[in-house]
Amino acid sequence: MQAKTATTSLQIAGSRKASVLLQVGLAAFLGLFLVWGVGFSPIAAIHNAAHDTRHSNGFPCH
Repeated sequence: MQAKTATTSLQIAGSRKASVLLQVGLAAFLGLFLVWGVGFSPIAAIHNAAHDTRHSNGFPCH
């Protein structure tokens, strides 16, 4: 019985790690999209919001 419990614990730990990695990856993608993708948007209001955010965070953009 103990071997089955250890295997189950490893499976749960592995699935949690995969879940955390997925969440971090999606957050990084969303962040990059917001800062860079929206910054090149032809819509002036969206571009200006991203532009101001980059400057307030200390990122050069020109």
